[in-house]
Amino acid sequence: MIRGIGLDCASISETGRLIRELGETYTTYAFTEAEIDTARSVERPDVHFAVRFAVKEAVYKAIAHLTPAKHFDLRIVETLVREDGTPYVSISQSLEEQLASAGVRGLHLTVSHGQDLAFAFVVATDE
Repeated sequence: MIRGIGLDCASISETGRLIRELGETYTTYAFTEAEIDTARSVERPDVHFAVRFAVKEAVYKAIAHLTPAKHFDLRIVETLVREDGTPYVSISQSLEEQLASAGVRGLHLTVSHGQDLAFAFVVATDE
């Protein structure tokens, strides 16, 4: 059964500006080491980070109403890519604890991006 849905969009140009102006201060605040490492090997790090930021926000929106947690560290949501190229949310121990308290057992994800917007849609389920 669906427990929550989350949708977010992030500006690719704004993400690029944050990376240029704040550098590591921004990336280490919001992203995991794996996400940062992967960004170093892609042609458009701004797109990479914008998509991942949208995923983090979409996950939060999908579960926030279900959990008593008052603080949400963006780094507990890590977006990785399967061999076939499909993205998924890697479930860290911290995220698993929040999901369990919310009665969520699965996160289903789709992402896309255009010229300046990155989108993420997450469905949180109890199965």
